[in-house]
Amino acid sequence: MNFIYCMLSGISANHKEQQTVNGRQRIITALENKQPDCVPLYIHGINEAPIIGIGKHLTEGLPEPKDFRLMNDHDKLKLVDTLFMIHEHYDVDGITTFETGHETRVDATHVADGFNVVYRLSPHGIPVPVGHPVPSFEALKAYKPPVPAAGDLGLLHLAADRFKGNKATFWLMRGIFVRSWRLLGMTNLMMNMVSNPAFVHAVAQMMLEYNLAQLDLLAEAGLDVLVIEDDIASTSGPLISPDHFKTFVNQYNRQIVDKAHKKGLKVVRHSDGNLWPLMDTILDTGYDGINPLEPQAGMHIKKMKAFCGDKICLLGNIDCVDLLPSGTPDQVEAAVIQAIADGGEGGGLIICSSNSLHPGVNPENCIAMFQAVRKHGKYEQKGRAS
Repeated sequence: MNFIYCMLSGISANHKEQQTVNGRQRIITALENKQPDCVPLYIHGINEAPIIGIGKHLTEGLPEPKDFRLMNDHDKLKLVDTLFMIHEHYDVDGITTFETGHETRVDATHVADGFNVVYRLSPHGIPVPVGHPVPSFEALKAYKPPVPAAGDLGLLHLAADRFKGNKATFWLMRGIFVRSWRLLGMTNLMMNMVSNPAFVHAVAQMMLEYNLAQLDLLAEAGLDVLVIEDDIASTSGPLISPDHFKTFVNQYNRQIVDKAHKKGLKVVRHSDGNLWPLMDTILDTGYDGINPLEPQAGMHIKKMKAFCGDKICLLGNIDCVDLLPSGTPDQVEAAVIQAIADGGEGGGLIICSSNSLHPGVNPENCIAMFQAVRKHGKYEQKGRAS
């Protein structure tokens, strides 16, 4: 990552031109539930294949699609630069950043992160956690978590250098539930919520302290928006009960939200799935936004807008399960028009897909989504970005 940072810092110096419209203003205004000049456009997450598929319209010499970890330094550099080009060319208002280069290879198909969680690489998107280093309270006593480091923020610094405040910078921070189950294993975590709650609380507190320490570094780096990425639900409902959610997850995530707000950051809650049984708690926590609003899970924007009113900004919910992979550009455009109609009144809407732009999406449909937001998202000057 250090090599990529040095190389791209040089490229960033050639991109000093100012955007006509400031995407950062749009994002912040929408997260304040106000109305900017037009509905903001955002990419929550994007895998290597769609970066390359979309990027072929903008540049040459792209690598073959494969996991970023398996690319050489030249191809990594090209991929990150192409990601930034996509945000520039299609006027995407915010740029997502996250930790990169913190994993070590275990073998040809596995990597381990700084927490010593082992992942199996997958051709279908993000690696799958398969090795959990803290199966018991006894293991926790001997376990030493990593310490957040400024070097983990390389991609954030690159984005800040490239976009010079013209786009909002987002950071994906794994929340307490995700960090906990990756350490313990999902089934083990859930069983211990009943059989050994003190163990679960001890792990949650350890992960909270890590996240709060990293938050200090993020604020110092000038971050705009913290995304607490804490998937907690399937399409049918939450993975744990609302009471367990409040007890073992939300009270810890709330402390991250409160500290981020004190540091002047906006905070978005991310979770796939059906969140309806948890929505009152989520709204009470004080998040500025929620994404990705998965339509297959009943998280329809019109219903969300009616329920949430002006309490929280909605980020989503262009279908990435069926529509973006298998639909037509015209169908994508129609979905964007409908989402704006259902959720855009008065502001408080940011359009993005209903999850990441994963390897199964059609790049042409992604482009159609970008273009449709700009074509149909203009507000009639009822409010101005601040």
